[in-house]
Amino acid sequence: MQSINTIFVPSAIVTETLAILQKVGRRRSECVVLWLGKRDADRIRIEEVYKPDQVASRDYFRIPEESMEKIFQKLREQRLFVAAQVHTHPNKAFHSYADDEWAIVRHTGALSLVVPYFAKKTSAATFGTDTVVFALSALNEWIEVGPAQILNHYQIIP
Repeated sequence: MQSINTIFVPSAIVTETLAILQKVGRRRSECVVLWLGKRDADRIRIEEVYKPDQVASRDYFRIPEESMEKIFQKLREQRLFVAAQVHTHPNKAFHSYADDEWAIVRHTGALSLVVPYFAKKTSAATFGTDTVVFALSALNEWIEVGPAQILNHYQIIP
């Protein structure tokens, strides 16, 4: 069953997301991109993938204050919001303490998707199974979304 917070992601956005993550991953560095969307009456549709300026290394990323200001300006001008963040890890996908602390999205139901191995082994066809998904609870905790619940949180569309 779809919830009001279900995010619909065009497959072209997934392809673009992976291209960005893999390019940075070839330098053996983590990377974060933001899925920017609009909310209709019954769903959220991703309109754009956005790679903010960031400081990153093999096992770390953060978005500096001046980059956050650019994000907020873009969101205001285009009337979008950050529906989800997608980032890589060098090895297995999980939500680390740093991921919890530096997460950009902070609204209840927000998604943080973690792609393992710098997205090197992930394709558009395997994105849904390779990626581990976390949703922010009303208690401000990142909870892993089980495979049976994924479609309640996000769906890839043509």
